[in-house]
Parts: sequence; structure tokens; C-alpha cells
Amino acid sequence: MIKIYIDGASIGNPGKTGIGYLIYKNNKLLKKESISLGVQTNNFAEYMALIFSLADLLSMGEKKCQVFSDSNLLCEQIKGNFKTKNQNIYPLYVLAKNLIAKLDEFSLSHIPREKNKEADQLAKKATGFLTM
Repeated sequence: MIKIYIDGASIGNPGKTGIGYLIYKNNKLLKKESISLGVQTNNFAEYMALIFSLADLLSMGEKKCQVFSDSNLLCEQIKGNFKTKNQNIYPLYVLAKNLIAKLDEFSLSHIPREKNKEADQLAKKATGFLTM
């Protein structure tokens, strides 16, 4: 099973935004990514981390994954427990759900920030806030 750890960061909200994600298969790192997204909100970044990681997963020919995020809002919206009311985020929600629909198995789990340190560092690096 593929495991994906995602995070988004915004220095200011809105502010300089970046995403970070790691894709593992059988505990082996397949991809580690840090991408700057210009000036956006933190929620935008969280969604883009999910979208970019799922697009990469599908491009690898993989169809089953477990995603881990420290964004409770993202997790609850994707699971359908919270409504996605923000007009700027709603299209990202729709895109994420469409990518998820292409998968055979998908789970999304909220994890504490301490268990998502590497994805967090990659996202902050992409904002220019953190140098690695």
C-alpha cells in the first residue's frame, strides 16, 4: 500500500505558499516534493498538496493509497463531515474528489503535526521561510 504524507504552508494568510509531500511504497521513499505556489491561503496549500500528490500517484500507475495530513479541516471536508463553503476552495475540493474517484482504495487520516514533520519542512521550504 502506498502511504502519502502531505502538508501545505502559508507564511501570512494569505501569504507565500508552499506544499510538501512524500510518497512511500513498502516503506521506501518514491518521491519527495517541495513546490512554491505564490501568494495564497493555507487552506489552498493544503488542498494543493493533496491534489499534486494524488496526480503523482496516478502518474506512477498506482491506484491504492493512504494519505496522512495534519489539516483537520481538509480531512473533514474530504470525508464529507464538513461543508466546503469557501468559493476559492470549492473547485479544489471538486478536483480532489475527482482524483480520489480514480483510485481503487483511498483513505485519509488526520495525524498530529509532530508526525508530519518532514512534509511540513518541505512545505515551509517552498515558501522560502525555511532553508534545508
